[in-house]
Amino acid sequence: MNLSKVFTRTAISTPERQQEADADLVVVRQVQAGDVASFDRLIVKYRERVFGVIYNLVANREDAADLSQDTFIKAFQAINRFQGGCSFFTWLYKIAVNTTLSHLRKNRMRSFFSLEKLNEEGGNAQIIDLLTDKRGADRDTYLRELQEKLNEALQKLSIPHRTVITLFEIDGLSHSEIAEVMGCSEGTVRSRLHYAKQFLQGELGKYLNP
Repeated sequence: MNLSKVFTRTAISTPERQQEADADLVVVRQVQAGDVASFDRLIVKYRERVFGVIYNLVANREDAADLSQDTFIKAFQAINRFQGGCSFFTWLYKIAVNTTLSHLRKNRMRSFFSLEKLNEEGGNAQIIDLLTDKRGADRDTYLRELQEKLNEALQKLSIPHRTVITLFEIDGLSHSEIAEVMGCSEGTVRSRLHYAKQFLQGELGKYLNP
């Protein structure tokens, strides 16, 4: 079983990303021109994705909600400094990640990836089935154990490694987007991602089907 089966990845094609970036830039320019109400459109569009990436780092809904709000406040306050050198999506994610990492370091918190959505959302039932052939009570027991082991493994990763694998495996960002968000080279992203995957594979290997 490939480690990627553990994660639910957001898949967006390059053309779709470009169309999204172009549409966002139009809205951003409207906000910069004084139509501040248009910023609400960006909040509505990205609030779930921003909350998701933050939640996967802090594993606390209240903290994730507060940090998401802080992210959009910071983005609005800095909107006039956005020049379009990258997509608004990437720029916003960078603010979200930096806000969250500051919070984690300040509070010395550990992040926990959650299988909660996989277990609750019917649309992802097939992914759960791929993880185990067990059913009923055995399946629930297996998932709890896998959840615990995955959390333990992620706790052992550094914040940069944990962030890279979250952005790539869960949020579906490309290497270049992650590099932009984290302020490092694509080579560093690949290196951190390779290490994180190898480490998690080693930690969880016996819990995944071959």
